[in-house]
Parts: sequence; structure tokens; C-alpha cells
Amino acid sequence: MARKSNKNEPEIRPIIVKKIIDEGHGGHHGGAWKVAYADFVTAMMAFFLLLWLLGATNEKERKGIADYFNPSLTPESSAGSDGGMGFLKGDSITAPQDMPTHSKLAPNGQKLVAKNPDVIAQAKEIIKQNDRQRFEKLREMLEEHMKKDPSLARLQQSVRLVETREGLRIDLVDQSDFAMFTLGTENMVPAAQKLIAEVARVIKDVPNMIIVRGHTDALPYASGQNVNNWTLSAARADATRRGLIAGGVDINRFDRIEGVADREPYVPENRMDPRNRRMSITLSWLNSDDARSHPVSPTSGHSDPTPEEHKAVVKINAPSDKKASK
Repeated sequence: MARKSNKNEPEIRPIIVKKIIDEGHGGHHGGAWKVAYADFVTAMMAFFLLLWLLGATNEKERKGIADYFNPSLTPESSAGSDGGMGFLKGDSITAPQDMPTHSKLAPNGQKLVAKNPDVIAQAKEIIKQNDRQRFEKLREMLEEHMKKDPSLARLQQSVRLVETREGLRIDLVDQSDFAMFTLGTENMVPAAQKLIAEVARVIKDVPNMIIVRGHTDALPYASGQNVNNWTLSAARADATRRGLIAGGVDINRFDRIEGVADREPYVPENRMDPRNRRMSITLSWLNSDDARSHPVSPTSGHSDPTPEEHKAVVKINAPSDKKASK
């Protein structure tokens, strides 16, 4: 029980406790360390996210991610209006008409700018020039190999190279003293087999597609037979294709195998001339649109070069202009 205060003593005052909350910023260090720490944590998160992406994606997906962050370099065929590729797909924030011109690569690595005819035409010309250089090397190789082999050296006059709208055409031409096939059949003689193998050896490593076209002279078959110059030329073209494959040419490189009988004579003024019997092996231009966009009428023939193209004829050993006797 509290003691009563004496009248002579002063009145006891109540004790008041005041609690003060300090809202300082980390004492004398302040709060800047929190900002630095947050930046550090963000950077670490981005770093580990990058490591995860590298480990969880393959090469194609990584390419898609790279294209997502570089939209101006993304080929038009691989990124449309969605603005991204793979699992980063979404709506694009840029209108298609405001995007820079997309670029793509030509077969030989040259860049083609879409919707720019001048640049495309220039790139096509570069591709054709590369083809011409490749064809010149093939001519030199074939000439060199044939000179080294005595059995082929005598056939040099039967091999002729011509640049046409379709590409580089290698003509293997019969002579009065040489025929690639036995009379009226598709059976190739041993010398022709060796010649075809040498041609295959030279052209097997180039990327150009191949067209094989068979030709005959105008000598008709006896009536009542089931074969004619059309079927004979086609059968000989296919026999040539088989010979090239046996020589190492990839079977998938053949674009067309054709037989045209005597409709495209090498010597038009004498359709019985043995030089009209020939096999044409054409290496197409890599940019083959030019050849396909210039169809040739049956009268002019696919294989006969124009007067301008005749100037580009390269003969390994040009024969005499004197006609061979039948």
C-alpha cells in the first residue's frame, strides 16, 4: 500500500518514458549499397539466364534468338509479322512497311537485296562469271588428262566444249573413224566408255546440274522395226547417264535425260554426216533461271548455239572442216 504523502513533502510526479524510433539510413554508411547490390543481383540473374539458354537450346534455336534481337538482319522467309522466331514469337512492335529491306544469300554466298532488280542482276552476273571460271578449269583439266592417255589423245577431235544459254555443253561427237555406239544400238564401245569415265572424273566434283541429250543422224530404220531414231537417241542418252554415274557422278545431279533423234543436227546441210551422231552433256548455270526462261523452238534446237555462241566454242583439238564420209 502506497504511503500517503506528507503535507510538508512535495507531490510525487509520475514517470513518463518517451520511446524514440530512429529512421536513419543505415547509420553513417547511408543506403547506396542497396542500389549497387540490386544491380549486382540483376547482372548475375542475366548471366545465369544466358548460361541456361546456351545449355537448353540447340544451334538452330540460338540462331532464332539472335535473329530476334537483330530484326533488321532477319530473312523475310524466317520472320514474319510475329516479330520473332521459336519460343520468342510474339507480335511485332514495328509495322512491316517500316522495316528495313531484308537480305538473303545467293547460292555462292553473295547477298541479294529483295526487290532490288539492279542488285539481283549484278549478283546473277557474278554467279555466271564464277561458272565461267569453273568451266574454263574443267576444259583445261579434260584437255590435260586426254593428252596424257594415248588411247584418249586420238579422240580429242571428238570432244568439243560450247557455252550456251543452258550452260557449258560438252559434245562427244562421232567421226568417220570413230563411233561411240555400235550401229543401231545403245551399246557403248570400250573407247567411248573410257572417254565417258574421263568426263565423269572431271565434272563429278562441281555443283552444276547435268543435262544429257542424245542425237542421231537422219539414217532411217527399216520399216516394221519397233525402234526409231527417237527411242535410239533416248536410250543412248540414258546409257551415257549410267556411264557418268559409274564414273562417280552423283545420281541426284541429273536434271534431264533427253533424246532428240535427228532434229538438232550438228551439220544441218548434211543430216547423214556422222558428226550428227553425238552425246551432249550440259553443265547448267547455277543460276538456271536464264536458261529456263528462254525456251528454244524445235527448229532451232536446244543444242545448236547462236552465231554469237559459236564464237565461244572451245575445241580441244579442232578437226578439219572437211566433211567426214559416211
